[in-house]
Amino acid sequence: MDTAAQNEGQDPLADRPIRAGAAFEGSAEIAEARAMARDFLTSVQAVHGLPVSARAMGMVQLVVSELVTNARKYAPGPCLLDLEIIEGAVQISVWDSSTTLPAVQATDPERIGQHGLEITMAVSQTFCVHREPVGKRITAVIELADDPGGDPAGRQPS
Repeated sequence: MDTAAQNEGQDPLADRPIRAGAAFEGSAEIAEARAMARDFLTSVQAVHGLPVSARAMGMVQLVVSELVTNARKYAPGPCLLDLEIIEGAVQISVWDSSTTLPAVQATDPERIGQHGLEITMAVSQTFCVHREPVGKRITAVIELADDPGGDPAGRQPS
């Protein structure tokens, strides 16, 4: 049997990952990073038929904004943003050239600002930091759909 007949009716792109990526250099590009995330999730829903909750849309844009802002603020040179759909979630990955690992600051009700890492960790299903041969990569995962009760998928109510 020839391969054309074997693949008839199958989507040749079905096994390809759904992903997007871009490099950002200026602080003005943080809004472009959020727009990229929004456009990516809109495409995931419209083109690929995967459900994306309003919560996921907002949380992904928030995490992208926080991670790209930190990369632009604390690391020289560009940062790289990668978005990929993996098992019903979007994996957000930001690389920058700084070798300094981020740290959550101690709770301080008087502190103004510098809550981005805390927020990112609170809204993500997973969060990790990996050293790279040059710099570091921070990865957060956000579920795309909510469960029927309205709780974010993958989280247990407290």
